[in-house]
Amino acid sequence: MKKPPIIWLNVTVFSLTSLFALIGVPWYGVVFGYDIWHVVATVLCIGYCGMSITAGYHRLWAHHAYETNKFVRIVLALGGAFALQNSALHWSSDHRVHHKHVDDNDKDPYSAKKGFWYSHMGWMLREYQASRYTDYSNVPDLQRDPVVMWQHKHYLALTIITNFGIPLLIGIIHGDVIGMCLTAGFLRLVISHHVTFFINSWAHMWGAQPYSDQNTAKDNALLAYFTFGEGYHNYHHCFQFDYRNGIRWWHFDPTKWFIYGMSKVGMATNLRRVREDRIERARAEMTLKRAQGRVQLLPNAEEMLHKLQLEYENFVTQLNEYYEAKKQWFEVKRDEVIASYEKSEAMQRYKDLKAQLAEQRERWHTFTAQYA
Repeated sequence: MKKPPIIWLNVTVFSLTSLFALIGVPWYGVVFGYDIWHVVATVLCIGYCGMSITAGYHRLWAHHAYETNKFVRIVLALGGAFALQNSALHWSSDHRVHHKHVDDNDKDPYSAKKGFWYSHMGWMLREYQASRYTDYSNVPDLQRDPVVMWQHKHYLALTIITNFGIPLLIGIIHGDVIGMCLTAGFLRLVISHHVTFFINSWAHMWGAQPYSDQNTAKDNALLAYFTFGEGYHNYHHCFQFDYRNGIRWWHFDPTKWFIYGMSKVGMATNLRRVREDRIERARAEMTLKRAQGRVQLLPNAEEMLHKLQLEYENFVTQLNEYYEAKKQWFEVKRDEVIASYEKSEAMQRYKDLKAQLAEQRERWHTFTAQYA
């Protein structure tokens, strides 16, 4: 089968930037040396690019996980051009196709089923799906966003201005234009590229699947440290509209903290979160599925499968009752018309069911742990 034509612009950009990063940066360091400000500037520029992709391209525009004002959108759009990963319109269109057809080798732009190299960057080196550059029918909402369309229209100019202008300006201020262009320019760009590319490759190949095994997406806490919190990819593919990827307070997800921080100063609104009962139910379903697979190998499989199903149903019933009581309690608490004794009853029911759920959850975990 004949391979699609090579996209020489992409091949040239990736090749030249990699050569400068791998050869030019260490050579200049050995001959002339770098100081702490080269490191600081490069890290800050990597952070700007990374957050523009994760908080901007990904969670804001591709998934509408929150809303923000025009100023923030412009800052993120400029950072996206600085990251050199195509326009927000094109990136989001590709990403929505990926979620809709994940792992479909014919439709997923960067299907992990085609291997690490292809999903990491190989998909960008040939015209595998030429229509991606003309068909934006899946992003009509973004075509109504003036900031997105401004960036899309002037993308080439913006990439040139940011990728040459920002390192050059920092270099002039610092007094070392060449050194800063190498570190905050080429090295920063290569790192920014591969950080994002790892989400398409690594996050679909290594890690855990606590929420769903319907696709290759994995949760990988280590990867989260390199990708601004995007390593919790199994959760993301299961609940893609949540503004969080790491849902627990200890999960490393600076993008989540950045969005939450903006909401506290009035710069972000309508932060979307998946209900806790849906998350817990998804985990329970995966636990049940894995336990069923192991129980089927036992001599008394039929009996144990029945017990396992019964424990699961009891847990889910308790889960539903608790979250319904919690919802009612919060509604009653805010209603000034409802009598205090009714509020007291609602609160007590909520507390009782919370304690019962804790017991049932412990029972469920203990019962399924023997099949782990």
